[in-house]
Amino acid sequence: MNPWWYEAFPAAPYAHKPPAQDRMLIVLAYDIADPKRLARVAKACEDYGVRVQYSIFECHLDPDTFETLWLTLLDLIDPEQDRLVAYRLDAHAARQTLTAGTMVCTDRVVCYLI
Repeated sequence: MNPWWYEAFPAAPYAHKPPAQDRMLIVLAYDIADPKRLARVAKACEDYGVRVQYSIFECHLDPDTFETLWLTLLDLIDPEQDRLVAYRLDAHAARQTLTAGTMVCTDRVVCYLI
């Protein structure tokens, strides 16, 4: 059985094997109505990725780890009041990402090597 995201995010047409096929960049964003749920969702995301804005995380995950995170988040939110969105970027699209300005400070040390 294929996880739901293979249907939601079809594979990009590569001439060769896609780079980093076992991992993907997930941009995870949320809007949580209740402060207690917000704190729990943020804490769960911190365990899997880097906070790049107050309610946006970048996560480099393999499909099984992403599914674990997604199911965890679904258990934490109220679907009547909250919203989660996860954008899956293949390796090619991830390399095309543009950024400007500074990141939101976190307690974790982040180092990007280019």
